Amino acid sequence: MRELAPLLIPVRLVGSFARSFHPAQLPPMLRRTYGRELVSWAFLPLMLGAIEGGTIGIVVKKAFTGQPGVDPAWLDLATAWAVAAPNVANITSFIWAALARGRPKVAFIAGLQLSTCLLVALIAFFPRNGLGLIAVCITLGLARTAWTGVITIRAAVWRNNYPTASRAAIAGKLATVQSLFLAAAGLAVGKAMDWNADNYHYLFPMLALFGLIGNQIYASVRLRRARQLQRAELDGRKQREGFSPMAMVRLLQDDPLYARFMWWMSVFGFGNLLMMAPMTFVVVDELQMSYTGGVMATTIVPLMVMPLAIPLWARLLDRMHIVRFRSIHGWAFVSASLAVTLASVLHSEALIYTGAVLLGVGFAGGTLAWNLGHQDFAPAERDSEYMAIHVTLNGIRGVAAPVAAWALHQWLAPMGLGYVVLLICMLINIVGVLGFMSMRRLIAPRVDATPTAA
Repeated sequence: MRELAPLLIPVRLVGSFARSFHPAQLPPMLRRTYGRELVSWAFLPLMLGAIEGGTIGIVVKKAFTGQPGVDPAWLDLATAWAVAAPNVANITSFIWAALARGRPKVAFIAGLQLSTCLLVALIAFFPRNGLGLIAVCITLGLARTAWTGVITIRAAVWRNNYPTASRAAIAGKLATVQSLFLAAAGLAVGKAMDWNADNYHYLFPMLALFGLIGNQIYASVRLRRARQLQRAELDGRKQREGFSPMAMVRLLQDDPLYARFMWWMSVFGFGNLLMMAPMTFVVVDELQMSYTGGVMATTIVPLMVMPLAIPLWARLLDRMHIVRFRSIHGWAFVSASLAVTLASVLHSEALIYTGAVLLGVGFAGGTLAWNLGHQDFAPAERDSEYMAIHVTLNGIRGVAAPVAAWALHQWLAPMGLGYVVLLICMLINIVGVLGFMSMRRLIAPRVDATPTAA
């Protein structure tokens, strides 16, 4: 044990950091649960940072350029896939919602976390050639698919463990810790790859090891009213044959207000997803930035801004319905799209970093709205189903957006019009925000009077 003492110091420091994040209104038992969860989200993002969209997109684009068997056009498509993989994988959300129904949530999530860690480590074994690029893309997709299950089911854990009044604040604190450690992992990846493009062979297993530590901590999290939740879900299963694409359609038919919200989320989200691959092309092809510089612009700066902006967005979300929140929050992404477009037109690194800061502001509010927004519509026993619809629709647009971005880039970039792709993204974002505003006016009495649902 004496030999292990130095290794325990980081764990103790993170634990002390976690205690400083305890909301005062939580009872002692929930504080212990929350503390375990918070510490786990300090370690898990170090693993997840290896496959964060902005980071892995830069790694794929730069590490495989000019390698044997790698065609430049197909490399651009692989880059678009890598950037969008977190969202593409979301199309499997309804499957995870069905599989987790009536099962212990924490154990289910812990199993998916473990699978993600192993898949991240597996990427280290692939060479830098055409076949290696294909293998990286497949393994990345599987890892993000497993993590989609974590995101889908995690919302039900938060709903049962934490009171409504403080749920946005708690989600914000967890997201703050996650963003800081994701940024640290992104910086480690950027620096290591600048030293030697083959360093991912060693770095990815090391980051996966941190994820395993977080996984072991998360497995000890307790879920309040777990048996009652399982019984309610099993009773619901007897009434419904299972959660499938047709069940999703029926749910949207039964809740037209949520269906309308999902429509405008799809429009707005498509614009956001369309932007990420062209931004990577600007960073690598136009501005010729290093691994570290590219990861700074696409990942680290947005993540470092998030902890500053999350408390502001959390206070706003605690006071209003998600529709009203999105009608305000969406302009952050419109501003980010404008800055990145100007960066491409003017070949300006300063503007690409300005866009990164604005993306961080948008991501800060988006991570709260992403995890909690559906709860303004969903009854407690159907929380995972509503979340699954939200995440699955994100996956559908996640499939379409990178292909569209790649096709537009291949068409316009050779003519010197690559910035037009970014301009299209901005216009789609604007249409989405205007849609939220129109929906807010349509249901103004309910939106203005309804806080986040229990």
